[in-house]
Amino acid sequence: MIIKKNFIPLDEFINKALYNPKNGFYMKKNPFGKNGDYITSPNISILFSEMVSVWIVAFWYYLKCPKKINVVELGSGNGQMIHDMINSLKNFPKFFKSCKFYIHEKSPFLIKIQKKKLQKFNIKWIKNFKGLKKEQNIFIANEFFDALPIKQFFKIKNKWKERVVETKKNEKKFHYINCNIKKIEKKVGFKLSKNQNIIEYSPLCYEYLKDISKNLTNNKGGLLIIDYGYLEKSMQNTLMSIKNHNLIDIFKKFGDSDITFKLNFKILEKMINKLNLKSQGITTQRNFLMALGIEKRAEIISRNLPFSKKADIYYRLKRLIGKNEMGDLFKVMFVTNNKIKFKVGFNLD
Repeated sequence: MIIKKNFIPLDEFINKALYNPKNGFYMKKNPFGKNGDYITSPNISILFSEMVSVWIVAFWYYLKCPKKINVVELGSGNGQMIHDMINSLKNFPKFFKSCKFYIHEKSPFLIKIQKKKLQKFNIKWIKNFKGLKKEQNIFIANEFFDALPIKQFFKIKNKWKERVVETKKNEKKFHYINCNIKKIEKKVGFKLSKNQNIIEYSPLCYEYLKDISKNLTNNKGGLLIIDYGYLEKSMQNTLMSIKNHNLIDIFKKFGDSDITFKLNFKILEKMINKLNLKSQGITTQRNFLMALGIEKRAEIISRNLPFSKKADIYYRLKRLIGKNEMGDLFKVMFVTNNKIKFKVGFNLD
């Protein structure tokens, strides 16, 4: 496909906005938390990371307690999740003795924040997964895939066109160019365009899944995905930009706002199947956390606290599992090789 001089493919535009070494959004600031641009589940309540830790130990027991296992966090943000997970996992000495911790993070700026926060822990930062291939790995991807650049295609007058960004005289706007959708479909191995009028597809997401599949096909690990997404078969235009916890025009704060999208978990599942892996289940964050006992845990830790602190715990719990909050907006998916049958956390559906 030929892209004209003033046109930039959408995924390239997003990559520059987020990951340009000099002024990319994730390369120069900490966007997480109340004073940032958005907040993630681990920063709302420690209960979230505790439940993921319980799930990891349950999976380790299912694997018959291997003496060597790795926990690999994809995109660690400000390091809060793995910080709380390690403190929780210390309560399971046999597992903790068997486990090594890794972080895969693209942003040198965020790595500095993570290393400062996690300096008391034995963690290794990795650029790729090559050194992990011979071992059993549990990959944890909380709001990782939605931060990857995407391509968009629209069916206009029965013809597929790719959405690109036109940059002219310091102005940016969307433009649509003819494309051969079959070339895209050849890369992913199935007909993305079937019964669709819009396609959102992240080439980098697919590359990550391919790399992880090489590890999981012959090993007994897995990939836990927790992300903003939906389950409808029809893909939607979900591209958005977020600044100070509000949606803004995607072109207004280039490099100073997050650009993200919602994962279509049904399409993700098709990609995974094509890579000879399988989904153990897809559920909501609400169902996943409730199945692991988050309400009981909240009850235990709040039992002897004063009312104000107890109210704060339950307010945060509501944000995590409330149906009109993150509880239903976020989905959870567990990916393994075809030999594994592990449904913990997915048995409330």
